[in-house]
Amino acid sequence: MPLLAIDTISKNYDGVLALNRVSLTVRARTIKGLIGPNGAGKTTLFHLISGLESPSSGTISFRGMAITGKAPHEIAALGVGRTFQTIQTWGTMTVVENILAGMHTRVPGNFLSCGFWLPWIHKGEKGALKEAKGILEFLGLLGRWKWPALQLSFGQQKMLELGRALAMRPKLLLLDEPAAGLTPAEVKKLSEKVCQLRGQGMAVLVVEHHLGMVMDVADDIAVLHNGELIADDTPEAVKKDPRVIEAYLTVAGG
Repeated sequence: MPLLAIDTISKNYDGVLALNRVSLTVRARTIKGLIGPNGAGKTTLFHLISGLESPSSGTISFRGMAITGKAPHEIAALGVGRTFQTIQTWGTMTVVENILAGMHTRVPGNFLSCGFWLPWIHKGEKGALKEAKGILEFLGLLGRWKWPALQLSFGQQKMLELGRALAMRPKLLLLDEPAAGLTPAEVKKLSEKVCQLRGQGMAVLVVEHHLGMVMDVADDIAVLHNGELIADDTPEAVKKDPRVIEAYLTVAGG
């Protein structure tokens, strides 16, 4: 049974068909790429999976459970984490507080307001802080854990948003253009971290215009064009698919 199963999903916006009967799956412990030209329907599909919007028809299942129509917080609590195209960090909060905010579905209490460095904090809050620091260490941000998030570089803020999603302990992580705006060195580091997440047992569905990154990390790649799925195969097969070359690769290269 696949971890995520999308079955003939369609989305209609006042007569405009953004997605047309799209079906695809994501297997546990794999990285799946989702590519296509601008306007192909990639972010719309992410919105449907994460509950920000509801499909016009079709179903979505996660771990064998129908999640179509569930609220975003319900889907998150089931184990689906997500990042966004634009940075969504809270700039005036510290780096570690941004990570802790991602734990709100798991850790009871108003732990953000208590001050983790005080000696009388609860055991659960100490555990949350330890876990948050572990995430920051994994991402290379531990040395800045007390900094306001707005003082981080753009690339570091992208990593911080990834960390906040990881704080949910997701089984499936949705990454929406994580490499956008990053330097080549930062893209390489991001690719390494995503592959490590797969090694730790997580599944990742990544929307990305950086084709080199997707081809390097993905086990398989789905391609959307004008709201329709035109390919779903290994990176090597997708590279050679004439429909993909016509619809996407020549556009990206031209």
